[in-house]
Amino acid sequence: MRNIKLINQDWLFSKTAVAVPSVLPSDWENVNLPHTWNGIDGQDGGNDYYRGKCYYAKRLGKSDFEDNDVYFLQFDGVNSSAEVFWNGKSIAKHDGGYSTFRARIPEILDDNLLVVTADNSPNDYVYPQMADFTFYGGIYRNVSLIGVNNNHFDLEYNGAPGIMVTPTVDGDDAVVEMQAFAQGEVKFEIIADGNVIETVSANGKNPQAKAVIKNVHLWNGVSDPYLYTLKASLMQDSQSVDEVTVRFGCRSFKIDPQKGFILNGREYPLRGVSRHQDYPNIGNALLPEHHRADIDLICEMGANTIRLAHYQHNQYFYDLCDEKGLIIWAEIPYISKHMPNARENTKSQMTELICQNYNHPCIVVWGLSNEITMNGAGDSSLLENHKMLNDLAHSLDKTRPTTVAVVTMCGIDEEYVHISDVLSYNHYFGWYGGKTEMYGPWFDNFHKKYPNRAIGISEYGCEALNWHTSEPEQGDYTEEYQAYYHEELIKQISQRPYLWATHVWNMFDFAADARSEGGENGMNHKGLVTFDRKYKKDAFYAYKAWLSSEPTLHICGKRYIDRVEDVTKVTVYSNQNEVELFANGESVGKQSKGEYPFFYFEVKNVGETKLVAKAGDLTDEAQIKKVDKFNEDYRVKEEGAVINWFDIETPPGYFSINDTIGDILSTFKGKIFALKMIKMLISTLGGDSSKDKEKKKKDKNKKKSSGLSVMGFSINKTMIDMAKGFSIKRVFMMIGGSFTKEQILEVNAMLNKIKKPKKK
Repeated sequence: MRNIKLINQDWLFSKTAVAVPSVLPSDWENVNLPHTWNGIDGQDGGNDYYRGKCYYAKRLGKSDFEDNDVYFLQFDGVNSSAEVFWNGKSIAKHDGGYSTFRARIPEILDDNLLVVTADNSPNDYVYPQMADFTFYGGIYRNVSLIGVNNNHFDLEYNGAPGIMVTPTVDGDDAVVEMQAFAQGEVKFEIIADGNVIETVSANGKNPQAKAVIKNVHLWNGVSDPYLYTLKASLMQDSQSVDEVTVRFGCRSFKIDPQKGFILNGREYPLRGVSRHQDYPNIGNALLPEHHRADIDLICEMGANTIRLAHYQHNQYFYDLCDEKGLIIWAEIPYISKHMPNARENTKSQMTELICQNYNHPCIVVWGLSNEITMNGAGDSSLLENHKMLNDLAHSLDKTRPTTVAVVTMCGIDEEYVHISDVLSYNHYFGWYGGKTEMYGPWFDNFHKKYPNRAIGISEYGCEALNWHTSEPEQGDYTEEYQAYYHEELIKQISQRPYLWATHVWNMFDFAADARSEGGENGMNHKGLVTFDRKYKKDAFYAYKAWLSSEPTLHICGKRYIDRVEDVTKVTVYSNQNEVELFANGESVGKQSKGEYPFFYFEVKNVGETKLVAKAGDLTDEAQIKKVDKFNEDYRVKEEGAVINWFDIETPPGYFSINDTIGDILSTFKGKIFALKMIKMLISTLGGDSSKDKEKKKKDKNKKKSSGLSVMGFSINKTMIDMAKGFSIKRVFMMIGGSFTKEQILEVNAMLNKIKKPKKK
């Protein structure tokens, strides 16, 4: 029978080795798996984390093996390319850092040396290579030793489990199609609550069988995620020589362009988050307890869907999603930059993703790519690659649709946008330009023009750290602006049931070593929960109050104590019908729940004030304190002049750098200012390089025919509206430290001379 043994302990590791050793090294570092070499340098900023080839070695003696005929090594994740050596001989190569692969062991000696190279070096043939997250190198998931009979379920087909189950709900029953990848007689047993309820056998090469589950118990999302078990036994001389078990769920679903997601015949709006898997210091080398902690936080928030970005996640996490009833978008890391030389890698990663995860009821869509059109959507190689992947996904799985996550700049009429079955857009209106109120009208416009295309939001969000203000604004990295932003998005999403799925970017802060913003390098802080999972930001509770059935009451701003204003705004999130707020024991007011679970109170700020919110049996507390001067510990400390300078002159009725490009351009003098500003930017930033000029010269005729473009895209209304939404201060912030405080003051002084139009 099959024997599976984890071999995570007692490995040796080297970052400096240059060749595969012939004997067990004595001077390498001792490590246990899971392991990454980028747990520190991949999270500290500077985009200087080590990317290269490293070596792992382990001794396996004859006593490590049971009495089986054939042995395989199973690697659940090695990033991003791996080569496996057994006693000096290469026995497997694998490109793709997020999926399972196996290597057949050729012979077993008394003393055996296993060496694995893991290589996350930059190249142009393995995805991902350009993305806003750290590509941790290492053997960062489990390694197992699998022993089987000579006659066994296939272990050499794309890391798949060896059996495939396809349930189809038919009225009160379910027809279950089963296939085993083996040669011979296979007995299939369907198990419910520990009892065998159906048994059927089939014979031949990759035999198939059907069974009917009467009065089927549906896998019904978070309310009732019921799972059956399928056990397949490979029979020889009436004895089982190999067995495989998988869990499955019986459910029906469809994605309707008008009604959104429909589960088991009922409308089931998908509202949730995206997830990156890394943790402080250990990167992607997670243990089961880390996965469980993540799933518990996501469920606490009330989400019913997760976009598992931007790669295949650990099988254990998919299992947890099955158990919790979460609806999953699974995708490959075909991201940001199309690489013509990596076509085969997109094909192999998609094949592995589907073959390894086909049986999970939680998964409903296969994601083809994410923001792949960063350099334009018209590339013929890119389009052909997507058509190939779309056809491949359908050939491997006829039960699930495909989707893509489209970058904002990509126009809705591009051919690329209409390849997949359904789609979603990554929009950051209100953070990277534009305004929060742009979301609803943008999606309404898409929905009106393409009423038969199911559309969703694959990413939206903004960054927040432990910075605070009573006057939040776009780009300030405060917890207050993030809370405001998500309040506005909740309002717009809830009014549009046609959005088939919406996914906040991101559930957790995550490492992106190339980043340097918000006051902490190497991090993307768009999470609703901090990187260490210890602090739930206020926006987390906005979603909990909106989505969760668990009684919720939360006073926002608990980390924002010192306040200068005489009267301050206090926001409370609750899904209860009535909330009352007390300040030092006196009632500030009682409010009934409106359309949204957000309550706003005006509180006098005198001395020290203890705030207590009450809603039924729920109580929450916070405190504020009156101060004369703003507490600079609440203000982000950025490199460069802008973010650290706040004494901006703003004469009443005149513009300043706090105003948006759109408002400034609405006046004649504002347009003249814009021309001066462009000249200043070109002069300070150096203008076009000679290489750029040569390229522009070569593309002159093309541009005449296609019109003005940016990053390969024809400029469209969305791009213009986003640009208009930027304040001048935000432009300086995003440019970084290229401008001095004096230059920014000069620009502000220019704006102080331009009158704002009178409000009608």
